[in-house]
Amino acid sequence: MADVKEDKKQQLSGEVVQVVSFKLGSEEYGVDISQVQEIIRMVEITHVPRAPRFMEGVINLRGQLIPIIDLRTRFGMPRIDATKSTRIIVTEIGNKRVGIVVDSVSEVLNIPIENVEDAPEMIAGVGTEYIQGVGKMNERLIIMLDLTMVISGEEKQQLEQIGEQTAAV
Repeated sequence: MADVKEDKKQQLSGEVVQVVSFKLGSEEYGVDISQVQEIIRMVEITHVPRAPRFMEGVINLRGQLIPIIDLRTRFGMPRIDATKSTRIIVTEIGNKRVGIVVDSVSEVLNIPIENVEDAPEMIAGVGTEYIQGVGKMNERLIIMLDLTMVISGEEKQQLEQIGEQTAAV
């Protein structure tokens, strides 16, 4: 995994990383813009019986059923009611479109690659394999996430099965 990070840094050396920044609680996170297909306002989520714990339910996005994951729940944070700022970031995990619920989306940032550091070891070792590093912008620290790693391989299989079940309904 470290080799992949080094390869990515070498490819981007002297360049900037474009990230979509968003908030969960008081923390600011960022994901590479290439992982974001679209950002939509919060809509009503339909709960699916016997869905895996990591999944909140599904939404209908232009005729396509999209499984929804609440990032607060995923990170062990307390749930909160949706506000007018709550957004769903639509991404692709494996070969499945998935919506990730966040408190709010801030902006697109251009972070110079030299301002992105690997995640501190004490963070990286605590089951947070989805943390790619920490970006520094002036006085801000942005925790860089890899959304494709937010769910495990086993969970990805469950996601595929749910896609098949909901398609049959």
